[in-house]
Amino acid sequence: MKINEIIRKKRLEKGYTQEQIASFLGVSPPAVNKWEKASSYPDITLLPPLARLLGTDLNTLLSFQEEPTKEEIEHFINELASAAETEGIDHAFRMALDKFHQYPASDSLLLHTALALEGLILTHVGSTKDNPYMDTIEDLYRRVSKSNDKEVGNLAKSMLISKHIGRKEFEAAEKLLKELPDKKDAFDKRQLNANLYLAQEEWAAAAQLIEQKILSEINVVVSSLYTLAEIAFKENQISDAEKLTHIAKQTTGLFDLWECNAHIADFLLAVAKKDTDRSLEALRKLITTLDKEWKPKESVLYRHLSFKDTNKGTGIGQMMRLGIVSELENPENHAYDFLRDHPDIQNLLGKYR
Repeated sequence: MKINEIIRKKRLEKGYTQEQIASFLGVSPPAVNKWEKASSYPDITLLPPLARLLGTDLNTLLSFQEEPTKEEIEHFINELASAAETEGIDHAFRMALDKFHQYPASDSLLLHTALALEGLILTHVGSTKDNPYMDTIEDLYRRVSKSNDKEVGNLAKSMLISKHIGRKEFEAAEKLLKELPDKKDAFDKRQLNANLYLAQEEWAAAAQLIEQKILSEINVVVSSLYTLAEIAFKENQISDAEKLTHIAKQTTGLFDLWECNAHIADFLLAVAKKDTDRSLEALRKLITTLDKEWKPKESVLYRHLSFKDTNKGTGIGQMMRLGIVSELENPENHAYDFLRDHPDIQNLLGKYR
């Protein structure tokens, strides 16, 4: 809030009239009226007694606040959108500049307002190309990219990277990419890197990054589906658990994942239901599948990736099998109590332990 708004707000909260404020401070009523209209401001010598009279402090009276709150920034962004709709982009941009002057050190405000302004230009103009405000917006991204707030600074850098790629300024884009952490934040570094390769017409390098992205993220999806199925079963939502298991199996097939993923889904559901026959059937298929080689390079989804035969011999397949055997033998894992003494399980344990 500005000082004129604070004076009016605090005066009304105290129940004073403008005439009373004027009388208490020894000024004229029109002077107080002008303060509240922001056509003039109190003399500096009047600020301490005015603050005391209004029951506040000088910091509040003068709106001294380093950072607007997250809620205040969101509210201002909404105000910008409304202003652009009713009074045009020029007016919204002037509003933004005025707010920057109030909070010149707020990197969060600068970044989110710049993002909002760019979005408003796209919405109301249709393109940011040759727009006179884009240089200022890019300057804001550049300024914020040096922020001590890493999250804010990295998001600004990701915006600049896209600008550089669009102008084929590949060295500048590469330099900023190296400054970004690999950890996914509000940006996707792998996607930005792929965009750079695409702009440079390095098709294989771009494809490799996107294939890595697909493989890592779809494995997270499948794992999450298993967890949701387990939760659904614990909530006694059996049909939901079965549907989630089915979706996990379909996803495994659709994205050419290792076949054992499908049998893991069946095994986990059967164990959750304490269905001995289905558990044994799924376990047999799972153990058998662990000996099969997964050939992802035969899939159109992963043909640019390099793989070792990690699911053969002493690789991941054997490690998974040993892990399953270990859990079946573990008396503290009560999920398998109903299976542990079954003759087929004992035979399996004897074969692979």
